[in-house]
Amino acid sequence: MSCLLTIDTSLETALLCISRDGELLKASSNHSQKDHASWLQPALEKLLQDTGILLSELNAIAVVAGPGSYTGLRVGMASAKGLCYALKVPMILLDNLYILAASYLHHNGKGIVCPMIDARRMEVFTAAYDSSKNRLMAPTALVLEADSFNNWINVEPVFFIGNGAAKYKVLLKSANAFFPDWQPGPMDFVRITQEMYDRSEFAELAYSEPFYVKAFYDPVKAKS
Repeated sequence: MSCLLTIDTSLETALLCISRDGELLKASSNHSQKDHASWLQPALEKLLQDTGILLSELNAIAVVAGPGSYTGLRVGMASAKGLCYALKVPMILLDNLYILAASYLHHNGKGIVCPMIDARRMEVFTAAYDSSKNRLMAPTALVLEADSFNNWINVEPVFFIGNGAAKYKVLLKSANAFFPDWQPGPMDFVRITQEMYDRSEFAELAYSEPFYVKAFYDPVKAKS
């Protein structure tokens, strides 16, 4: 049996899930991004109380490692590492872009999927996956241009999803480009976490860091 905790504080909405053998027991969410750090520990305590699960029963901790908000990623990573060290359980690193694409394909079938996470202005964090969830383009920070994905759009339908896709919809006019409103739900996080746990896809705890995609810009250091 596997009892898993999944943590996501990477974007606007934070999520905690407790699952057993791939079944969601309970989830908790927070919709105020600036409060993710103060929300996380009390929310976890209540989630454990509500499910009757003890910390000592957890077999692994999964955390969204990126890309996303720099501060949010650090909040989630620090919490996950602390729990893994204390409980002596493995850590699973989740890729935000893969979660978006894999969850969409799980529910909606075939097509090339380009998940997009807003990186401000006309920039997004993005990648591309085929209908079998194979990665066609590695995660990258991309300043959007109308022809950024022409190599696929000119051949077949492409589905752009995530909170950065709306920016591209303004630029791109193509019959092969689709912009469905899609966000993964708690069960999508649970399913992907369980799949990785079953394959023993564990991170090296001491060396795990947030997956920023691009370097963190510190305006204070830049001025010095």
